[in-house]
Amino acid sequence: MKNKISKSEVQKEIKNFFENIKDKTPKDIKKIKRLAMSKNIPLKEKRKLFCKKCYAVYRNPKIRIKNKIKSVECEKCGNISRWKL
Repeated sequence: MKNKISKSEVQKEIKNFFENIKDKTPKDIKKIKRLAMSKNIPLKEKRKLFCKKCYAVYRNPKIRIKNKIKSVECEKCGNISRWKL
C-alpha cells in the first residue's frame, strides 16, 4: 500500500529538489515533475531550468533573444524552447 503525502510536503520536496538541480539526472527530473503534476502544483519558473523534451538540465545552452522572445536550445537533444520576455 502506498503512503500518502500531503501537498505541503510535496511542495517542500520540490523546493529542495530545485535548490541543487545541477547534479540531477533526467530520470530524477521526470519523477519530480510527475509528482508535481499528481498534486496539481505548478512549477512556474522552475520548468525553465530543464529541457521539456529530454529532461536534461540546461548547463550551457544556446540562448538567443529576438523580438521579445527568448529561445533556448538544449545541448543534448537540440530542442528549442521559446518564452516571451
